[in-house]
Amino acid sequence: MVTSGHQTLDDVVYMQEALLEGEMAAAKGEVPVGAVLVDAYGKIVARAHNLRETTYDPTAHAEVLALRSASHDLERFRLSDLTLYVTLEPCVMCAGALVLARAKRVVYGCSDPKAGAVDTHFGVGISDVLNHRFERTAGVLEAECRAQLQSFFAALRAAKRTAPPRVD
Repeated sequence: MVTSGHQTLDDVVYMQEALLEGEMAAAKGEVPVGAVLVDAYGKIVARAHNLRETTYDPTAHAEVLALRSASHDLERFRLSDLTLYVTLEPCVMCAGALVLARAKRVVYGCSDPKAGAVDTHFGVGISDVLNHRFERTAGVLEAECRAQLQSFFAALRAAKRTAPPRVD
């Protein structure tokens, strides 16, 4: 687990909320990634889950949708007082959006060996190369977040194995 901040009880509570968003994504056939944005007072100001398949939008990742919602509701794009909780390490696009939004902190559940851009690859949001850095804590409810993703993909593979062959 990579961390620059310490995990708190609040981190666990908000990650559970992000996991609930992940469940909603899975119920729609979306990759189960959920996110919540929380203000300095502990209020959830935005929540979202992946909607790429539903909306035919490659940018409809949970993090981006949560940032859009919070920016709209708060009527500002600088979200420097907010913490993002997300079940999977953000990709390059999402980590870049978090830098542009000036997020204060990012807390994620499990790393993404293929596309994770905060700690696994690139260091987006933690490197001094960019104009903003955010605090981050990794591994909050890691086993639960990983299990949610693995269960979804196992079911997807099983469904493909039992599907009747295509006739073209």
